[in-house]
Amino acid sequence: MTSFCVMKLLCQASRNETRFAKRFCGTLLSRTTQKEVFPPFWMAAPDPKKTNVLVFTQPFCTAEKPHKDPKTKAAFGSVGRRIPYRILHVINQDGESLGDMHRAEALRLMDEHDLKLVLLRENTEPPVYRLMTGKQIHEEKLKRAEKEKARSRTVLVQKELSFSSAIAKNDLETKTKQITHWIEKKYHVKVTIRQAKDSNTDMFMLFDQILETLSDKATYLSKPKAIKEGMSTCILRHMSDKEMKAHQKMEKQKNSMVRKDENEDPKSTELH
Repeated sequence: MTSFCVMKLLCQASRNETRFAKRFCGTLLSRTTQKEVFPPFWMAAPDPKKTNVLVFTQPFCTAEKPHKDPKTKAAFGSVGRRIPYRILHVINQDGESLGDMHRAEALRLMDEHDLKLVLLRENTEPPVYRLMTGKQIHEEKLKRAEKEKARSRTVLVQKELSFSSAIAKNDLETKTKQITHWIEKKYHVKVTIRQAKDSNTDMFMLFDQILETLSDKATYLSKPKAIKEGMSTCILRHMSDKEMKAHQKMEKQKNSMVRKDENEDPKSTELH
């Protein structure tokens, strides 16, 4: 009789455990929305050695977890009060450095002057933040958008032009005008000259003649060279701002030396 009562109590306890596990799992399922992926949960599984055991199971799911691309940069703008760094290098709205300070001090200055804190350089130690007005942030966004648009438009274009060394003077002037038009658009221009049989004109002199006409705009990207017998080529490009300034400076010096020589010539003739 005693053993029968003990068995009955064990069966009752087993049924209670199963009922509790089902109730617990039902509560978890009811809290989970349809859009969310089911997280791992406890559920009852039969075990040959034990009556009821709770085991940890992972439900099957094909949805990938969202991951952040480390190369993507945050958009330029106010960071609010979300600053993960303890020490910051702060620049004020006029571009002057305020030195390194605690983030609490930077936030105090932001609130005190009614400004916004913007992250400039994150890879430095400490990272650099700047206090800016809303107008300054808007203008900086416009500048960055223009730079990005100009960068996307920058496509290398190369034009090609070929003619014979026996080309007439008028035709050479026409070709030079076409090259000038392309150079002003900042295209690369590949010029190829073929040596005519009955022409004694030096192809390299023609290259230099074309470049002399474009001396204030173009320079060689690839100097003239023979690619095969009776044919030579070069590539012209637009000069950079630095090269143009150096060229203008050189031209001024050359003109001043010419004027100086012209002024000295009458005196020398009189002495003679």
